[in-house]
Amino acid sequence: MAKAPVLTPQAEDFPRWYQDVINKAELADNGPVRGTMVIRPYGYGLWERMQQEMDARIKAAGADNAYFPLFIPQSYLTREADHVEGFAPELAVVTHGGGKELEEPVVVRPTSETIVNEYFSKWVQSYRDLPLLVNQWANVVRWEMRPRVFLRTSEFLWQEGHTAHATYEDARDYAARIHREVYADFMVNVLGVDVVLGRKTARERFAGAINTLTLEGMMGDGKALQMGTSHELGQNFAKAFDTRYLSKDGERELVWQTSWGTSTRMVGGLIMTHGDDSGLRVPPRLAPVQAVVLAIKGDDAVLAKVREVGERLAAAGVRVRVDDRTDTPFGRRAVDWELKGVPLRVEIGPRDLEGGTAMLVRRIAGGKEPVAIDALAELCPRILEEDQALLLRQSRERREARTSDVRTVEEAAEVATGGGWARIPWADLGPEGEARLAEQAVTVRCLVGEDGAVPESDDAPGTVAVVARSY
Repeated sequence: MAKAPVLTPQAEDFPRWYQDVINKAELADNGPVRGTMVIRPYGYGLWERMQQEMDARIKAAGADNAYFPLFIPQSYLTREADHVEGFAPELAVVTHGGGKELEEPVVVRPTSETIVNEYFSKWVQSYRDLPLLVNQWANVVRWEMRPRVFLRTSEFLWQEGHTAHATYEDARDYAARIHREVYADFMVNVLGVDVVLGRKTARERFAGAINTLTLEGMMGDGKALQMGTSHELGQNFAKAFDTRYLSKDGERELVWQTSWGTSTRMVGGLIMTHGDDSGLRVPPRLAPVQAVVLAIKGDDAVLAKVREVGERLAAAGVRVRVDDRTDTPFGRRAVDWELKGVPLRVEIGPRDLEGGTAMLVRRIAGGKEPVAIDALAELCPRILEEDQALLLRQSRERREARTSDVRTVEEAAEVATGGGWARIPWADLGPEGEARLAEQAVTVRCLVGEDGAVPESDDAPGTVAVVARSY
């Protein structure tokens, strides 16, 4: 009788495969409250690497980290009508504390535009205080009706940036800079996901924004995932909170603002973009562990060599883990590291030691070959870069192969429901066609220009709508 596969095959049941990977690769568990999750150490290690890479880019763009309270007075949210309407169904509201009913209910942070503006209005006095560029790493709560670990949970981790500027142009350009230099650079060059950059339609725009820029990735089943967004808030929140500055001309002016965020949803995107029937495949530039050195047997000479190789790889700049747990069968350990998607495995046993070689196993490109132990420190960094490029290329090729240009709403719906993306001129679709697609659970993921650039407005000449089913 054939042995049952460790994971449900993708082609058989993609959602089940996704859940199997999360469980078997030890990424997360469901929390005790519906819609919450417990992120396990390996899964959190992926998030930490995302944080490190993103944080460096955010700071390079001039923003500083801060922290704002988890609890927000309910009255703050009611000051911006579109904002409160957009988030009302997802709010968690606290009415009692310390055994008493609160004088005013407080909302558990769904996003921080309102409380940030309360303090921006205190901190900003003069044009000299602008631009004010702030980011925070935090948790947020949005009560989720259909939870799925990492993709949609009632509580999740994220970064949210908030900025205030003297002019519309400065705010617009900064939102675009975050979109391009922080998010796109990270997702393409570290996550290895060939995202499409575009703007949201009015229907899909962030509540309270005048424009939303998005990054959309195609998952292994052809659905889209919104990987991050950058919003132009205009002066909507500034008006609600009277966030003003004294201009050079001595006039009290409203600031112009942006907000932008990415979340632990990117872990789900990583799984669904690069994973295969053997588990995760983690891009080398992201991987907390780029190479694991495994001792096949508990021979003293083998253990000494394994630790020596680990030190050599670390000295060569490789993030390495030594697995000398020889009381656990080698086959089980090898499968565990394969499920976790570690890019390289270096396997050393007594026979390898005699020949001065190790077995090098490539998780991303596949295959294995004996390699001289003395060559590993020079060879591994080069292979890691090759495999990083391979993942990005595979992501791009999948998206291109499964994207079709169409002219009618019916054709767009057929492509999207069949597991692909459709591109249709926005002039042919429009808000009415978008509403018809929504009836079939198909959405306009973003608007792009014919040349692939982000259009300056919804009705810019040559604007194309990217249409898909999504997570």
